[in-house]
Amino acid sequence: MCIRVFDRAFPSPAENLACDEALLDWCESGEGAEMLRFWESREPFVVVGYANKVAAEVNVAACEARRIPILRRCSGGGTVVQGPGCLNYSLVLPIGEKGPYQHIGTANQFIMRRNRMAIESAAGNRESAIAIRGHTDLAVEELKFSGNSQRRRKRFLLFHGTFLLNFDLSLISELLRMPSKQPHYRENRSHANFLTNLNMPPEKVKTALQKAWGADLTLANPPLGKIASLAREKYSARGWNFKF
Repeated sequence: MCIRVFDRAFPSPAENLACDEALLDWCESGEGAEMLRFWESREPFVVVGYANKVAAEVNVAACEARRIPILRRCSGGGTVVQGPGCLNYSLVLPIGEKGPYQHIGTANQFIMRRNRMAIESAAGNRESAIAIRGHTDLAVEELKFSGNSQRRRKRFLLFHGTFLLNFDLSLISELLRMPSKQPHYRENRSHANFLTNLNMPPEKVKTALQKAWGADLTLANPPLGKIASLAREKYSARGWNFKF
């Protein structure tokens, strides 16, 4: 496996979300190969999962008052707040005819185990406290610092997620409602009592993930045109972002 690294944040929230879908489509078309992407937004924005209902998950009035955009991603899972201090990663991997990526559940398990080991290696003396919770969360002492989701095509899958490193957690309580669906281990805790920062430099997390996934080549020719068109025609469109 030869995984390429694409470490780039685009100027707008729409471009950053469009990039993940464009990379997945690019690989599905046969032009691209497996890759690991990193990005961190320069500005706060809210991202609902593909099937989320905006009014149920988001404090829309608070977002409008602060002029914080609300966007929708192409994968499932819950609603999150993006911004400085929240590191994002994306894996685009071939499903293959055999192996752990054949099914959603086994892919989740395989990828989450490898990511947990990567964070353990970077966390040092806190490694015993880091655990997989729910289906695709990472938590330290039952406090969540990473959430993840998956999108599948016929030949490739997209697995992407967040790491709360030094994020303003008060924004999450202000902008999001209690989630309509929550993992059992949350036990109906508020955002403030459920989430935590990992308090780790982003470069340390990136290095650990690159090592874990054997990603040591740089992606030289990303599909910039596809990213721009998806950002403009889909991820900037109210019809997509507020479809539910």
